[in-house]
Amino acid sequence: MHNRSVPCDAVLPHVLYRNLPDALAWLTKTFGFTEHYRYGDPLSGAQGCLGRAYIMVSRSNEGTATPDELGYGTQLLTIFIDDVDGHYEVARRAGARIVEEPHETCYGERQYAALDCEGHKWLFSRHARDVSPEEWGATMAQR
Repeated sequence: MHNRSVPCDAVLPHVLYRNLPDALAWLTKTFGFTEHYRYGDPLSGAQGCLGRAYIMVSRSNEGTATPDELGYGTQLLTIFIDDVDGHYEVARRAGARIVEEPHETCYGERQYAALDCEGHKWLFSRHARDVSPEEWGATMAQR
């Protein structure tokens, strides 16, 4: 389905974790990511996928802090999936900290949000209906 308010295409986010092996295991068990590859000895990075979305996860270096350590998030990652409600149930049962229950937005997305093992906020979404940005109050940029 196409939704004029929420286009999705290829962006490869990089997410940093203090404990990369534990984070990889958590992302696999709780959010259903599949590991594509890993590198480094000791482990310093990996690529994972869920549906058509890919992420890079890396071990954080000195001087960086996780959202849990900071006490706030610095970004929000949206992953487009087919079954938001089924994914929500698996994540909830696996212990994800749910911060938004499944709902439909004014811009036509079915979604929920959860925090991962180190406090990064993830939004899992699917296009529920096509909505033009003007329908929900957005102003289109002049091009």
